[in-house]
Amino acid sequence: MRIAITGGTGFVGSHLIELALAEGHQINALTRRPQEARQGLTWVEGALDQPDSLAKLCAGCDAVIHVAGVINGSAHEFYLGNVVGTENVIAAAAGADIRRFIHISSLSAREPQLSAYGRSKAESEEPVIAAGYDWTIIRPPAIYGPRDREMLELFRFARYGVLPLPPGGHVSIIHVEDLCAFILACLGNNASHAEIYEPDDGRDGGWTPVELARAIGRAVGHKVLPLPLPKALLRAGARIDHLIRGEKAKLTRDRVNYFCHPDWVAAPHARPPASLWRPQIPTEKGLASTARWYEAQGWL
Repeated sequence: MRIAITGGTGFVGSHLIELALAEGHQINALTRRPQEARQGLTWVEGALDQPDSLAKLCAGCDAVIHVAGVINGSAHEFYLGNVVGTENVIAAAAGADIRRFIHISSLSAREPQLSAYGRSKAESEEPVIAAGYDWTIIRPPAIYGPRDREMLELFRFARYGVLPLPPGGHVSIIHVEDLCAFILACLGNNASHAEIYEPDDGRDGGWTPVELARAIGRAVGHKVLPLPLPKALLRAGARIDHLIRGEKAKLTRDRVNYFCHPDWVAAPHARPPASLWRPQIPTEKGLASTARWYEAQGWL
């Protein structure tokens, strides 16, 4: 197929492009700045708020995979990037007569009352469904792997032997390469139309924060002391992080609400059927290879 991909310069999108090219697809990918040329890949300069560039992105394509989104910002920025941006991509797909539309949402959309980000991802799903195309919505849990900067700080803390954590609960995670393989498995599969999926690493019941902290410690070769913190202390940490890093703060009040929710496990009824896809990367192995990649890049 020729696929239009948004978010192709980001963490998930860059892996998705590599895998799609390896599978023989042709790619149109959106970018804000010039990128290195590559066979089978056409970069289209533009953005989600530029309809002309989105029309060019979708021209001649058979499907759209909408990965791009805002993960840090204000409620208004989340709305513009995740909701209005999705509406703009849907309109461009309609203009190019594309019916296949895969939308990468987030597990946070399951609990939109907890955070502005989660609310924006839930609202971004509504126009996808309302458009009535051959859509698939994918709600990944926490995504890790090479190039990721969101979980990087957990690996950095683990190197010091102490890892601050939310107070409890369970979470699912998924390696970026497994996620991208699942996205492409859905692409030509009619059974995935009009489905909302929650893929994960296959671990029943997910991980407790303590279990995950210890696994990350093993990945970096250090014994880790997991340090679950009460919500009030995490909120204080968010205020300090904002004072230090301003708009670049990683721990925000929004994220504290998200982190402290006890159930971020992929729901059994929403897991992809085994006939469609199964995770291939054991999490212990994936965390270790991610740590090695961070080390090779000098990020740790």
